[in-house]
Amino acid sequence: MFIQTEATPNPSTLKFLPGREVLGAGTVDYRARAEAQSSPLAMRVFDVEGVVGVFLGSDFVSVTKGDVEWQHIKPAVLGAIMEHYLSGDAVIAGDETREEANGIYDPKDEDTVNTIKELLETRVRPAVANDGGDIIFHGFQDGVVSLHMRGACAGCPSSTATLRNGIENLLRHFCPDVQEVRAV
Repeated sequence: MFIQTEATPNPSTLKFLPGREVLGAGTVDYRARAEAQSSPLAMRVFDVEGVVGVFLGSDFVSVTKGDVEWQHIKPAVLGAIMEHYLSGDAVIAGDETREEANGIYDPKDEDTVNTIKELLETRVRPAVANDGGDIIFHGFQDGVVSLHMRGACAGCPSSTATLRNGIENLLRHFCPDVQEVRAV
């Protein structure tokens, strides 16, 4: 088994591509080992000392490190992912629910929210998935779109620029009601 790695804009996060489906659809973000009990894959990765976050995407695993150097933990993370796939265990055991993107908004804004969600799904999420992350719609109120940044996007130094220069401009272009985009 050959696992590729890719750098992300977040220097604390690496994207691991096992060459196999990870989740297929949806994403799951674990910010602590205690949250990952339902995922044998995430638990194996959290067993590597220095790992502080595991994000599971369709065909990748993004791993966030703490105060250690990648050169010290990358081989162990690769080993943990390989061990998982060789074990035949499920990525997620049981019926863990993935975060829904319904969000909070006034029903009178339904058309605007549907446009925002469609733009996020078709244009934004594929781009941020390439960088090892995900963005989930959280809400729309008084012209402000709230987004939850996950995986490599969470805590990324360039996330503010991505929100302001990329996502906000895109949404404002197609949805005149959008005034601002914020991370929650």
